[in-house]
Amino acid sequence: MATAIEAITTLLTLAGLAYLLLALWGARSFAHTWFKMKLDDGFAPDVTILKPVKGVDPRMYAGLASHCRQQYAGRFEIVFGVSDLDDPAVGEVERLRAEFPDCAIRLVECRERLGTSGKVSNLVQMLREARYEHVIINDSDIFVSSGYLTRVMACFADAQVGMVTAPYIGRTAEAWPGMTIWSRLEALGISTDFLPGVLAARWLEGGIRFGLGSTLATSKTALAKAGGLEPLVEYLADDYEMGERVAKAGYRVELCSEVVETTVPAYGFRGFRDHQLRWARSTRDSRKLGYMGLGVTYALPWALMNCVASGFALWSFSLLSVVALARVAVALSIGVGVLRDGQVLRDLWLLPLRDFFGLGFWAWSFAGDTVVWRGHLFRLRDGRITPVGQDASGGRPPPIARA
Repeated sequence: MATAIEAITTLLTLAGLAYLLLALWGARSFAHTWFKMKLDDGFAPDVTILKPVKGVDPRMYAGLASHCRQQYAGRFEIVFGVSDLDDPAVGEVERLRAEFPDCAIRLVECRERLGTSGKVSNLVQMLREARYEHVIINDSDIFVSSGYLTRVMACFADAQVGMVTAPYIGRTAEAWPGMTIWSRLEALGISTDFLPGVLAARWLEGGIRFGLGSTLATSKTALAKAGGLEPLVEYLADDYEMGERVAKAGYRVELCSEVVETTVPAYGFRGFRDHQLRWARSTRDSRKLGYMGLGVTYALPWALMNCVASGFALWSFSLLSVVALARVAVALSIGVGVLRDGQVLRDLWLLPLRDFFGLGFWAWSFAGDTVVWRGHLFRLRDGRITPVGQDASGGRPPPIARA
């Protein structure tokens, strides 16, 4: 039995090492593509930014304001959508209008309930109000640079591009108490675990066929050919589904070089666990075959377990050293080199802990089909969510899940 465990952990470690090398190659391919690519900065089609909002989140106003400071040659408007005009987010939109009177800002009340996902339900109604052919969808807390629209929309100069999406980093608070260990682990995972997987998939599959919620830029024409937003009102991973359907409609999905920021809350363990399991189970349902192999990618935990299984043999420490070197190389080349996320240097020492949690949540994700979303419990089946009888705090769930 001991010999079998040693052999299995050795094979898993070697497979994880191969994945890390693949991620490094994927990062090289991504950087090389954008180094060679000559974007037509003069191509600046008019665009509508759709932002569904609910409540007020940390750094939300700073993110909204960053969209108003765009240095863009074309015309753009920002359409906000709320389910109720009494929502606190309405005050932030009015504040934005006062600070940026020259920016075209509109607020849409989305009264219809079209499905379980309140975010997509609102987006369906907001899309009807969009003036321009091109639209960008992103979350309310996304922070962007002043060149965001220019770089994203320049990709559409290629008529084969039907969607543009963007990599992102998770920004934690800069000091305690907001900068908890759990928020740091979440941010570290985004930069050193999530995006390496995206870049590896991009290289293996010759491109990406899904979207990232940080940026979903498309056109009304491409969206209509993909079936529109209405079929997505029951889906948890609506960003993934939207990108996949645009790709199936015959368009190319482009991962641009523009990096945006999202805010990582000051998680306690419970919030961290709920968010990680929601992400894991939504990925499991979206990319079933690829997700089965995800556990192999956690090379560092497998290498440490291999040391124990081999009785701390010298060769197992050599293998651990090679894996640790490759893991740090991935974290630095992608987290710092591609994403320019300085938090990775701050939290590099947390990589082993982050990877053990990642492997644990991957295994745990197969043990159930429920997810917690904004404090309420939903059942996830084939990508679709339905409310269950009780929410996470013991009360009744809402009729729809808000963004």
